[in-house]
Order: sequence, then C-alpha cells, then structure tokens
Amino acid sequence: MTSIGPGSVFTRIDRAVLGSPDATRSSLTVHIGSQAVLLSLEESRSALYGPLRDAALGAAVWRQAVVEAQQEPQNGDGRLLVVWLTLPGLYRNLHRILRCWRRLDRADLEAEALLAVLAALDTVDPDTPELGGCLIKEAVNQMWAYARRVTREVPVVDIGAFAEARHASVPAEEQPDPPEGWQLHITPPPRREGLYATIRFAEPRPRRDGRRTGTRLPDLVFRARRHEEAELIGTLTLRSTGTRR
Repeated sequence: MTSIGPGSVFTRIDRAVLGSPDATRSSLTVHIGSQAVLLSLEESRSALYGPLRDAALGAAVWRQAVVEAQQEPQNGDGRLLVVWLTLPGLYRNLHRILRCWRRLDRADLEAEALLAVLAALDTVDPDTPELGGCLIKEAVNQMWAYARRVTREVPVVDIGAFAEARHASVPAEEQPDPPEGWQLHITPPPRREGLYATIRFAEPRPRRDGRRTGTRLPDLVFRARRHEEAELIGTLTLRSTGTRR
C-alpha cells in the first residue's frame, strides 16, 4: 500500500490516491450488465456521492473496487482506493463527534475509521447489497465506539510509582545531618533473625533557671510502638551530630 506520510489521515489518503495534478492516475473499469465503463478515480467518486449519482453505477463501482482490493496483495493500492471511496461518507459523523468531544484528537478518529474499513474489507462479500454503506457503517461505528471509550477514561496516578517514590529512602551517606541532630549507631547481634529488642528513646530534660524545660524528642521521633511490659536489656547512648566519639 502506498505510504501516506505525516499530517491528517484523510488528507494523506487523498494525496496518496490522487497524487500530483500532472501524475498518471489509475482508473476503474466497472461492468453494468454487458457494458464495460472506464471511470477515472474522480468519476468513480462522483458516481457514489455526486448530485447526478446513479444507483446501478454506484453499486458497480463499489463491487469492482472491493473485488480488485481483495484479489491483490495486502500492500496493494486497491485497498487504499476503497478507503478513499469511503471518506466522503465519514465526514459528517467525524465532525459531529469532534463537536461533542472537543478534546478528542481528529487524527486518532480518522485512524480508527481507516482500520475499521481495512478490517471489514478482509471479510466482506463483494455481492453484499449496499456494499459501500456496510463499509462506511463499520468505520462510523468504530469512530463512535472509540470516542465513547476514550471519553470515559479517567487519568489516574500510577499508584505503584507514587508509592515507591513516597516511601523511597535516601541512602544514609546522602542524608544531610540535621542541625542539633543525633546519630544512632547499632550493631545487631550476629544472628540471622537480627535485632529483636524494642528500642526506647529518652532524653534528660535540660534545666533553665532551676526548672526543667520541654524535651525535643517528640520532634525527632515520628513513629514508635510502646511495649511497656518489655524487659530492659541494655542502654544505647546518643551523641550529638558532629561531636567526637
């Protein structure tokens, strides 16, 4: 299939099928009864959508275009021609959807329509009545389904990444020492189960004018579990940050 390049999907299809004005363009030979009619691409489209369109000629155009597309390789230009023939039947619903949901990307809707036509082309019977209408209906239904699905989606935070970032701890060597802070060094016993003892922090209250002032430990310890019934098995000494050992 001819590459359709960047830009609006439908516009790219127009350029890919019609080419430059001076380029040699394909034609379509259709059969009406015993008569063979040679049509240019523009004439083929006009037979489907023009003011003087003829039902018998339009049906013959759809049938011949689908037959040729199904008989050629998957990357043949005949499949793109069928998509191009459906485009005028898609614009009304495309614009209606974009008016209803302004945040939708037009290119995404057009791509959904393109894929729907190509998927239907693989299985449709060329002798199906209202063949063109069936292809257009598949594309229209796909655009509406895509619009409803996307507009129901609600952006959410990546819970896993958020939790990981929230609970991530800075490596000890990268943590700055708080002013007037404390450092605690614990060497766990050489057992696989590690340290089992409950740690309790205490700080003597400094005196000012013969009276005790409030302790600073509530500002330093954020979470603790109390085990008052636990037995005291040892004492740990805290030293101020920056003091010599």
